[in-house]
Amino acid sequence: MQTKTHDTSLYGVEYVSGLLRLPTKRNITEISRQTGIASQNMQQFMSDSPWAGARLIEAVQAQVKVHPAFAEAVAVLDESAEVKAGVASVGAGRQHNGRLGKIDLSQVGVFLTLATPQVNLWVDGELFVPRAWFEPAQAEQRRRVGLPPERTFQTKPELAWALIQRAQTNGLPFVAVAMDDLSGRNQQLCRRLDEAGIEYYGDVPANSVVYLDPPRFETKWTKRGKPAKKKRLVAQHRYPVRDLLAHPAVSWASLTVRPTERGHLTAEWGRCRVWLVDGERCFQRWLLIRRETNQVTYSLSNAPVKTTLATMAWRKAHRAFIERSNQDGKDELGWDECQATKYRAWQHQLALTILAGWFVAETRLDWQTRFAPDPHLLAQYQADVLPLLSVSNVRTLLRAAMPLPELTPEKATALVIEHLVNRTRSRQSRLRKAPGPET
Repeated sequence: MQTKTHDTSLYGVEYVSGLLRLPTKRNITEISRQTGIASQNMQQFMSDSPWAGARLIEAVQAQVKVHPAFAEAVAVLDESAEVKAGVASVGAGRQHNGRLGKIDLSQVGVFLTLATPQVNLWVDGELFVPRAWFEPAQAEQRRRVGLPPERTFQTKPELAWALIQRAQTNGLPFVAVAMDDLSGRNQQLCRRLDEAGIEYYGDVPANSVVYLDPPRFETKWTKRGKPAKKKRLVAQHRYPVRDLLAHPAVSWASLTVRPTERGHLTAEWGRCRVWLVDGERCFQRWLLIRRETNQVTYSLSNAPVKTTLATMAWRKAHRAFIERSNQDGKDELGWDECQATKYRAWQHQLALTILAGWFVAETRLDWQTRFAPDPHLLAQYQADVLPLLSVSNVRTLLRAAMPLPELTPEKATALVIEHLVNRTRSRQSRLRKAPGPET
């Protein structure tokens, strides 16, 4: 966090402290008040200071990659959206908000999680900027929020591929990649993963078409006897994946993947080899089906032919962990409480959230190593496993070890005065920027 003229690491320490200790309202203003840093200084540190959030993320990744707990981790890709009140925040616009299940005014990020049964955490992310932001008429808005001039429109799967490339370059260990259906049905992303030798598990919609026999392309001929530019696809046994649930080509097994808070994660898992078509390219993949009482999930995978069904089910089941990472990032580390509008603030918030998440993850892993489960407790509760410490548990203990300062009447008065002064200055600033009356 050092720049050419300043060492701002103290602000970083206090900001992470605020993310970890404050129960709610983990925005720049409240963190400044609770940690004793001038609000203007913290605002400048988050929104305008040129320290590189990417370098901090790389520093965290350098520690993650050598930790033995992540040797068999699965990298999980997903998006997460935050509701915004207006379009002032970088990347904000009317777009799909998966959290709400509808189109709404939101800001969306694409995130990469490293997941294991013991711990999972965000390790990288990218802001999705809608295409409308890159129209010529939006040049001033891009300048205002500090969007880099070299930034161009990228789809969410393209951002996901950039995250995977960085993870590989930085040496993060993962045995496979798990994706939602937005990325799982994106043939370009799947092809890139396959060409890079990365095993993947991509969810696909129930109406996705596969073939049980190899399709082929035949040359079509024009009326003049010349070959047409586009060939004809010839295929038999063409199915939407949902129609294969009862097909004899699918082999099924009931598998218990891992213990959960509610008992054990047990489901019916089925798979078969299928053919896919990408342009004029035909290739084989695994169709992996997870069937539960109220839900059926379909995934396509390039796992080697000799991979066991139990291994595929184990790796695919890790995708659920990113929901835990997203929830921890928001509920426990205040990701959805940041109110800054600039691009640099989004990057800085991500870097500091990842750092805070790694502090908690490393603490949990250290305690798991130092304090083995008490066999007497297992017997007392007649349990086969004991629950692991959660992010919330660690934050509770941290607040006890490093309690927040008490609010005295004098401090409360100073805070109220500061708030009123800031509101007055903010109003005066808006009035100066507002257009004058028409004449």
